[in-house]
Parts: sequence; structure tokens; C-alpha cells
Amino acid sequence: MVNLASGFILSRHSHNTQAGVSNEYWLKDSDTVYRVLTAPEQVVFFIANSLLELARPLLKDFPFQVTPLALTTFDHQKVSGVYFNSSYHAHQAAKRLAAANIETFEADIKAPERHLMERFVQAEMCFTGQFIHRRQYIEVRGARIKPAKCIPTLKTVSLDIECSQQEVLYSIGLYADWGQWVFMRGEPVPDAPAFIHWCSSEHDLLTGFIAWLAEHDPDIIIGWAVVQFDFRILVQRAERLGITPSFGRANSKAKWRDRQQGNGFLDIQGRVVIDGIEAFKAASYVFENYSLEHVANQLLGEGKELDTSLDKLSQINYQFQHDKVALAQYNLQDCRLVWRLFEHCQLLDFLQQRSRLTGLELGRAGGSVAAFTHLYLPKVHRAGYVAPNLPLDGGLASPGGYVMDSQPGLYKHVLVLDYKSLYPSIIRTFKIDPVGMIEGLKQPEQAIEGFVGGYFSRQTHFLPEIISQLWQARDHAKAARDSAASQAIKIIMNSFYGVLGSGGCRFYDPRLASSITLRGHQIMKQTQQWIEQQGWQVIYGDTDSTFVWLGNELKADQDPDQIGQDLARYINQAWQQKLAEEFALDCFLEMEYETHYSKFFMPTIRGTDKGSKKRYAGLIEDDQGQKLVFKGLETVRSDWTELARLFQTRLYEMVFAEQDPCDYIRELVQQTRQGAFDQQLVYRKRLGQPIKAYVKNVPPHARAAINADLENEKLGKPLQYQHKGVIRYVQTLVGPQAVEYVTSSPDYDHYIEKQLQPIADAILPAIGLSFAAIVDDQLGLF
Repeated sequence: MVNLASGFILSRHSHNTQAGVSNEYWLKDSDTVYRVLTAPEQVVFFIANSLLELARPLLKDFPFQVTPLALTTFDHQKVSGVYFNSSYHAHQAAKRLAAANIETFEADIKAPERHLMERFVQAEMCFTGQFIHRRQYIEVRGARIKPAKCIPTLKTVSLDIECSQQEVLYSIGLYADWGQWVFMRGEPVPDAPAFIHWCSSEHDLLTGFIAWLAEHDPDIIIGWAVVQFDFRILVQRAERLGITPSFGRANSKAKWRDRQQGNGFLDIQGRVVIDGIEAFKAASYVFENYSLEHVANQLLGEGKELDTSLDKLSQINYQFQHDKVALAQYNLQDCRLVWRLFEHCQLLDFLQQRSRLTGLELGRAGGSVAAFTHLYLPKVHRAGYVAPNLPLDGGLASPGGYVMDSQPGLYKHVLVLDYKSLYPSIIRTFKIDPVGMIEGLKQPEQAIEGFVGGYFSRQTHFLPEIISQLWQARDHAKAARDSAASQAIKIIMNSFYGVLGSGGCRFYDPRLASSITLRGHQIMKQTQQWIEQQGWQVIYGDTDSTFVWLGNELKADQDPDQIGQDLARYINQAWQQKLAEEFALDCFLEMEYETHYSKFFMPTIRGTDKGSKKRYAGLIEDDQGQKLVFKGLETVRSDWTELARLFQTRLYEMVFAEQDPCDYIRELVQQTRQGAFDQQLVYRKRLGQPIKAYVKNVPPHARAAINADLENEKLGKPLQYQHKGVIRYVQTLVGPQAVEYVTSSPDYDHYIEKQLQPIADAILPAIGLSFAAIVDDQLGLF
């Protein structure tokens, strides 16, 4: 009887043996953990046959084999595979050849990744082999794997640590819907909550945490900056204290490696550690800042228990010395907030779907290039090619999306029509594909012509099919109301254009990216022509959106929504006919009617009469009421004050309602000068470089940060702004001052001239008014 099981991949590793490299995968199904070990196999990279004789002497120190293959490079050189029994030997050999300017191909593909992708395994697999029952898992030796579907039950816990400025541990908090714990250094406190586990030393704190991991055995550990901060410190403190950081399964040692680029790398067997910040970014959430306090306030409407107006580290130090129970509660609150954020936004569901679709590890930050490679590389081999290397020049910039010159003004009845996933649909329609281009260039007269010299095969291509499969999967997810899957698929599909235009991708080619974006330009221009032939006016277009003005007065029988739907249907039919007749292609372009703005404003570029781009405001009126939408204007910019946002929102509401705003503007200016809005005058700006780098040109936010840290130093407090970060400051009569050290009155003239006036002067000329005339009239009364 053959043993057969399946599971979801948690982690992947490899080990060198005398017979070759064995890949190790930790998996989980509904209730069982598996450690899957494959039979040893060789590691390979490729080299052009014409360079073999030059390469052989350089490889003499490494045991290797050369096998001629029926594969070629993208420029049609025949290649051989160079095989090694050790990943280390393969890596060193490739480095030596590179130093001698001998090009190798795919030398950077890691053994576990190649093993999975060549078997078309993404996140789930089934496997056979020799099954050995261990205490908390089943070990499978000599495993053979293939794709499968699996619905795992993943045991998750949220982790957070508290420590001193010197990174000495105070406590470790853990929270899940199945329990809560805080390991706290110190003597037991009478009547302390039962979730606090007292530890006599930092050594006991860490060994207690390791014992907890072994007992409760979580699959996933989530947290906020949990990889770069919490686990980095946990590994480093354990090693400094002579403790093996056995945070992985099977009592395995977690490893931390610093990287030259900055962020380090955590290797932990059998568990996934997921950073909440990176998870939110992967799911396309955007916040002004990614502090746990800010994100929790934005999404949950709640924050943390420390007084955020005071120095956080000082409070933590104080609580550790004087109120450890309060510190434990704060520690646990951080864990609970992260848990609730993940739950609220279905982040684990999203990440699982992303893994299933792309092969990316659950905790992987970014990874659009890796996802593309995982899906595409095995298809390249089956087409008879090896993948190219990264461009030596880092890649040339390709044309961006189409943005037409806008026609500024204040309008009634503007429709927005959008192409559904324009770039993916261009890829599908015009067969844009790396291998397809290599094949198309062989016989351009039979291929589909792209741009800047690109031609694409009508028969041989893979990316259009990958997009089609994702598209169908997204339609199924939408029908099933699976928002996590739908969002994951949308992000993956839309990333493929960026990948092909990125010098960080081995399949980069400017002919690929340009054939997408310039086709988009062509499509948008043709769309404008067709709409205007129907008697409507296009006032703006941006990448995949077209803005259509219906006129300020509609007839009684004219319904804007019906006009929008009819226009979308007309455009779609026109494209189907045009592509069939001129290109003999099926059309996957799909225009949708998106929005009707009952009022719409497109500003000019400041100081000119030319229309701006990517900046507008509109009013949507429907059964739910009225909704103001701002794009690119001050309310959506992080470096404008709350006063500016409040002013802009109210001013536009009045203009769109055809109300006279003069009295409102005068009253707001007067109240500002009287100090009524002092709490709304805070700027919030990111320091783009370390403070010491600001020498010649020191902008206001950097001046505020420099002065604040000088004051911190005087008071013996930790320096807060030496590295990149965010500062909150007020422009005062003596200059910019950090909010924690404001000693002067606000410079009200600054806020009126730099915050209120630019907002007003963007829209007031459209109704025949000016901010200066209104305010000067007010001043003339005194």
C-alpha cells in the first residue's frame, strides 16, 4: 500500500548531501504537520555551448557534469546544463564564471523553488514516500510530489515584544482566539492577571517562550514589524545569552541574516512569520503611516493604551520599573490589535490565495517578479528556451500610461468610463508574451505587430493563457463573494505589466512593456474619437479612464446612467469589429460605465490656464446620498494639514451646491487668526534621509526634527529623529517646531497663505471670485 497525503506549504528549505541536494518542505493539512524530504538531486545552471571550453578550466575545483540540452537562449544559442551535487558549489562556480565574464543562465534559482515550479506546484501538493511518525509531525522521506488542492487548518498566534533601548527583553506577548500569554521579567505581583507568566531573568524569558512554542506548536506567527524587529531581537538575544533559538519545528534553530541592503532575513523551519505591515502593502492597502496606532485607528477605530503624546520608550521603561502589570496589558493589547486587523481585513485568506495562485511563500514581502518567474519559467523550458538574465543597464524606461491634456473648468454631468483591467486585457488580446515575442520575431510577417520593434506569435505564447486563467478565477471568486481571492487575483494580474517593464525581472524587454502601454495610448485615443462621433465631449483621459461631459443641461428623457451604459456597449462592439477586421483577433477589451458626477471640477496647473493632470473633484449623488470625491488634491495629500482638508471639503461642497462661499471664507480666516483651529495646524511629513544628511538645504520638517532632538539630548531622552521616520510639527512665529516642543504661537499668516489660499484659488476663479479679494475686503473693515 502506497502512503499518500497532501498539505499546504509552510516553509521550504534544502540540504546538501553527498548524493545531491534534498529539498525539505513543511506542510499542514486539516490537522497533521508533515516534514517532506525529497530524494537528492543535482543543482543546475546553463551555459552557452560556445563558452564551454573557456568555462571548463575555471570549474576544475568543483565536481560537476555537463550535459548538452535541446534548449537555447532567447538569442538562439544552444546551451548545456552544468550539474552539481551541492548548492554551494553551484553558487561558487557561477560567481567564478561571472568574474571571468562568462555568462550563465538561471544560476540564481534556488533548489526548492526550481523543484516546485518544474512540477507546477504553487502552495499545495500531494506526496508519496516513506512515512515516519514523529512526536508532533510525520516525516516523509524520498518524497515525490505533484500539485493538489488542500484546505488547511492553520494555527495562528499574534506576537509582540517589549524591550529597552539596548534591545534587552522585558516581555513577550502572545494572543490568539484560543488563548493569551505574556512572559514578563520580574517577581510575581499579587493578584496579577493569570495570563502573565513571571520569569526571573531574560534567560528564563526566552527558554519559557521556546517551551511555549514546542507545547502549542503554531503554524503562523503574525505581528507588526515582527520579522525585522521582534524576531531579529529574539534570535540575537538568545544567541548572546548562549541559548539556541529553537523557534522552528523539530527543535530546529531559527537563523537571522543581515543583508547589505538593510532589511535582514529570517529562516525558520516549519512555521510562517508574517509581518502585518508587509501583508497590508501586499494587499494594496495604503496608509499615511504604517504605525500600529495609526492603522488600528483607521481600520478599527481604536488605538493603543499608552499616551502617544509622550515618548513611548520612556513610558515602557517606566512601566517595566514600576508597573509591570500595566506593561503586560499594553504588550497584549499590541498583539490583540494585530490579530483584529488581520481578521478584519481577511489578510491570512488573501495571503493563502496569493500563494495558491503564484507559488509565493505566505510571509513573502513583495514578490511580483518571483511570482511571475514561478508561473512562467517552467513554460519557457517546455518551449525549448532557458530564461534570460537581468539587463546589465538596469533596464530602460518604457512609456507610461496615456494621460490626455484636460479641459479645466466647472462642469455638470460628467461620466467616467473605465476599461476593465486594461493592461491584462491588452496582453490577452494582442498576445504579448516574452517567448511569443522571440517566436514572433522569427516570422514577423505572420505575427502581430507591437511597438518599438516587437512582434508576437499568434500560436506560441503563455502569458495570455495565464491571464485568462486568472481572469476566470477572479470571476468565480466574485460570484462566490470571495473578496480575498478576488483581490489577490486582481493584484497579481495587474502586476504583470510592471514586471515586464522592470529591470529587476529576467524577462524584461522594453518591446514588451512598450507594446502594452503604447497600445493603451492608441486605445484611449481611438475611444475618444468614437465617443465624440456620438456627439459627446471628452474632457479628460487617464490610463484606462475616459471622462465624458454630457453638457450642463440634460433633456427630460436623457438619463446619465443609461447614456453611460449605452456608450460602453457601443465602444465594446466597435472594438470587437475593428480587431476582427484589421487584426483577425478576438477582443478581450471591455469598457465599463463607472460613475456619474453630477458636479465635476478640473483645475488648472497653478499659475497657468493649462488643465492639470491626475487632479480633479466631483460630486456623486445617488440613493445613498451625496459623496465628494477628490483625486490628487489637498485632501488626499499627506503633507497638508487637517485645517486644509476641512476647508477644502466644505468649500467644494458649497461651490457644487451653488452657494456663495464668501462669508464662510471670511469667518474661517478670522477664526484661524483667533486660534480656534490650532489643533488642526499640525504638519506630518516623512524624513526622506537621516537627519545628518540635511546640510545645505534643510526643509522645515528637517529643521523641526533637528531642534527636537537637540532638546531630547538636553533632557536626557532618547533621540527620536536621527534616522528616517515621520515628524509632526507646527509652523510657528519662530520657525517650525515639533509638536512635543512647541514654545511659540502659530504663524497664522503662513497657514492662510500656504494652506488656505492655494485651495481657494484653485476653484474660486471658476465662479468669478478670488481668495485675496474676499480676505482683503474683510481686512478693510478694520
